Amino acid sequence: MTDQEPTSTGGPTVSTDPAVVTELCGRGFDGAIGLVYTEVTADRVRAEWTVTPSLHQPAGIMHGGVLCSVVESLASLGATAWLGERGHVVGVNNNTDFLRASRTGRLSAEAVPVHRGRTQQLWQVDISNDAGKLVAQGKVRLANIVDTATLGH
Repeated sequence: MTDQEPTSTGGPTVSTDPAVVTELCGRGFDGAIGLVYTEVTADRVRAEWTVTPSLHQPAGIMHGGVLCSVVESLASLGATAWLGERGHVVGVNNNTDFLRASRTGRLSAEAVPVHRGRTQQLWQVDISNDAGKLVAQGKVRLANIVDTATLGH
């Protein structure tokens, strides 16, 4: 997630303002599911959304792909914030476990790093319902793509 202004090293700046991130990400799939970011840092990303019938699969429960997408979005934002101006990240694996079905209500998600290394990162995302019960848990492994123009700066 980047702002439009380049930095002095030529790479994009990374926005950690939840309102800015919500607006920019809301132009894509995050907007379609109603994801609202409440915290975006290099050490934690939080967001929430409301389960509506538009997110249901035919059995009347929220589609598991929504959960996978939220896991991917939060992990990618946290990893991007941590890598900063050094480059960008790309997801290489998303493993999401579905623990409890949701038909309605507000869900919240929190992403935290498990590992941050030179070439890759691993983030865990927990998704809970209004009652504080875990709905899903996922892990995303991301590759750090370092901009060689910023090396040595």
